Order: sequence, then C-alpha cells, then structure tokens
Amino acid sequence: MDKGTPTEIIPVTIDKSHIITIGERLYAESIEFIREIVNNAYDADATIVDVKITDETVEVRDNGTGMDRAGLVQYFNIGSPFKLEASRSPVHHRDRIGQFGIGKFATLSACKRFEVTTRKGPFAARIVFDKQDWEASGDTWNLPMEVLPPEAHEEDGTTVVLMGLLRSFEPRDIEAKVIEGTPLKAPHFKVKLNGNRIYPRSLSGHRIPVLDGTSFGPVTGEIVIQSETAAKKEDLGIEVKVKQATIKRELFGMETWGKAMARVRGEIHADFLPITSDRSGFLKDSDEYRAFEDLMERVMGEVKRALQTLSTKKEKRVVSRALKETLQRLYRALALNPDFSPFGALPLAGSGQGVGGAAKQAADKTGKDGEEVQPEPAPPKGPKKRKRKPKVRELTPNAVIKRMRFGDYGVSCVVDSFGEDGPEVFSEETVIFVNRDHPLYKRESHKFDTHILNLARLLTQEIALMKDPRNPRQAFERQSKLLRDAFIERP
Repeated sequence: MDKGTPTEIIPVTIDKSHIITIGERLYAESIEFIREIVNNAYDADATIVDVKITDETVEVRDNGTGMDRAGLVQYFNIGSPFKLEASRSPVHHRDRIGQFGIGKFATLSACKRFEVTTRKGPFAARIVFDKQDWEASGDTWNLPMEVLPPEAHEEDGTTVVLMGLLRSFEPRDIEAKVIEGTPLKAPHFKVKLNGNRIYPRSLSGHRIPVLDGTSFGPVTGEIVIQSETAAKKEDLGIEVKVKQATIKRELFGMETWGKAMARVRGEIHADFLPITSDRSGFLKDSDEYRAFEDLMERVMGEVKRALQTLSTKKEKRVVSRALKETLQRLYRALALNPDFSPFGALPLAGSGQGVGGAAKQAADKTGKDGEEVQPEPAPPKGPKKRKRKPKVRELTPNAVIKRMRFGDYGVSCVVDSFGEDGPEVFSEETVIFVNRDHPLYKRESHKFDTHILNLARLLTQEIALMKDPRNPRQAFERQSKLLRDAFIERP
C-alpha cells in the first residue's frame, strides 16, 4: 500500500446475540454449567461450595476470595487471559482450571436469568444477567450492578443463582457431574449438594500406578482392574484429567478387549494436554496429545498383561476347587468299589487319607481265633529293581495339579493347556492329563456343577481304562458305576 494513499478504519464488532448463542451451544449438556461454577469457586480458593437444587432455582455458594469492582469487570470480560497469566490461586496456590472466561455463559443453556452476588473485603455487589433484557437493550453491553452494604454479605465469597430454569435437574445427575468434573480430591476443598457432602469416586481392585513423563510434562494417576462383579457397562474408559478435572473418558484401544474392558477404570492426570474451548475433549492433532497417546499405549500394554494374569489366577482357583471336589467324590466311589481301583486296595479300618494323604495298608497280625499269624518269609535278596518314573511332560505355568493318594500309590491329575485340537484327556503312567483348551471342557466349565461332573467323567474314564485296558466295554461299565457312586446322595 502506498504511503500517500488514504486509509480508513473498519471496526471489528460482534453481535450481542452471538454471546448468548455461544453460551447456549458451547456445551453438549446444559448440566455442564454446574461444573463450571464449582470450578470457578475452586479457582477462587474456596474451601466449601454449597449447591442447592429446587424446582425453581439452582444456587451455588462458595467461601472463596470473592470479587471487588475490578474483579467483576474482569469476570465479565469474555476471553480474558487473566487465569492464564495468573495460573495459580493466591491462597492455596491451586492450578486454576478456567481458561477462556466463557464458561459462565453456559448457564444460559439452563435458565433465563442468573445473578452473581459477591463480596471481597468491604465491597459487596449484585449483578443481574437477564437474557431477554440484555438482548432487547440494543447496542448497550452494560449490565446493572447493585452495590450492597457490607453487612448484606457477611463473609467473602460468591453466590450464583439461576432462575427461570428451562429444565429440571436431578440431584443424582448433578452429583455425578461434580464427581467427574471437579477436583474433589484436592486438599481444603469440599462440595455439598442439598446439605450432603459429595465424595470422590472410590474404586477397589488391582491397582496399577502410573508415573511417567513426556517432553511436555508428567503423566500420573492410577488404573484399577476391578472384579467381574464390580464391572459396569456404563461410563466405560479411563478418566483423563487436566488440572484435576475430568475432560473426557478414553478407551485407549480397550474397545477390542471384549467384556474385560468393563473391568478397567481409573484416572490419568496430564495437565499439559491442550483442550477444546468447551472442555469436552482434546486437540488430538497436537504434538502434546500424540506424545501422551504413545505413552498411554505402553501403559495399556501393562494393564492388559495384568488383566490376563488376574484372569488366569481366578481361573486356576476355580479349576483347583473343582478338581479337589471331583477327587474327593472319586475317592468315596473307589472306596465303595475297591475292585475297580487300579491303585491297590484301601487300608483296613478306614485309615486311608484320601486326597492329599497316603492310604497306607495296616498290617493285621492276628487270625480269626486270636492266633498269631506268622509273617510270610521274606523274599530272597537280590538286586533291587529300579522304580519306573513317570514321563515328565512339560507343563505351562497355569497348570493345576492335584494328587489322590489311594491304595498303594494313587494318581496325579493335571489340568493344563494342550490346544483346542489336542485330546480331551489322556494318561501317562499314573498321571491323568485333562485338556482345558478342549471345546467340550470350555463349554462345561462355566458352571461349577457341570465342571465337576465333566472332570469326574474324564477321570473315571482313565481310571477305568487303567484297571483293564484290554477290555474297554468292561472299563466303561466300571466308569458308569464309579460316576453313579461319586454323585449319589447318601445319608
């Protein structure tokens, strides 16, 4: 542009109606305004915030530092950089949550009018924002402020009252929003709803602490793997917090985990993440979020491994309990049918110990008439035969092993993974192997009763074949008798 050319000035303006439109449409849910007002109280060093909900009004009162005349001017300065420049509060040195100064207008999505009453030291005032009056006032951008006598507001702090509600609010919904979106765990800060304190959510389960860092800042928090009974399908994902307020729940790839996804909860703090103006999400195209995403990919890999380990431990406990119950039943069945035992007879006088104990044969030294029974002559001494050791099969760390001691030696039972195409059950010497990967085993193991019945079927099959492997028909008849005696209820 030539220096000699005259220039004109064009003012940059914004229509007043757009301010209200921004407030009404900025947030996906009108209930978000509660979070905004409570977080403003937190930024103002409040220690107590009282929220009261009625059919006609919503009132949020805090005991923070309040605002003087200059503070009120700044409060209604849209887009003020004040909280960015003064990022820590003066009293409790809190990291201030607010950034854009537009959050107060979220109230306009829930009501027709709101009042702000505040006091700081000797100054007290009330400002009324009536949406209809403000829109009708043309180019006038001012709001009416009523200066109050000091005694009208006895302590420092701010009260926001919403009137002319456009919808009703359930206290439980307000409580859920406060729990999720406000820093309830911060020291010297508590929120009450209709007189009852709101406590932060508490999770129980296997805890995985997170303490790592990126070039933009630290990432901290805790992920909890809950029990299956505590898992819920609602509110899936991990809360990602910026300055102690939840911005969004993220799945971090858990959508491919199936039902196990519902067991994983927790919260991650990353104050360096850039957020959208409505505080409902992150700027995912930013370098900060990409670094955060890479870190969380490693964290979730650890969570997945821990989840698999916990699932395996639980499964092992279930299998161990079912196998123990099954062997106890088989021990009783074999005691009723000693001729079916391939392990030798039970000791006389019932001195056997069953599962986990040795059933030893007691020596009876007297005959029917009380005469002493002469012991049989000892066999001639010769070279001792080496006992055959059972083959050693390589097992997985998840194998469940139990031994039933019966008669002279008994049997060892192993439940382990041998592949879906592997045999359902097989034996090597005195060891019976049950394949937990077999489709039939998987189908029957979901319920405890069918689980032990299926184990009993497999074990009695092998025990019967051990007794007389050359006659399968007789072996299966013996199996049927053992199964019946294992599960028949006796007085």
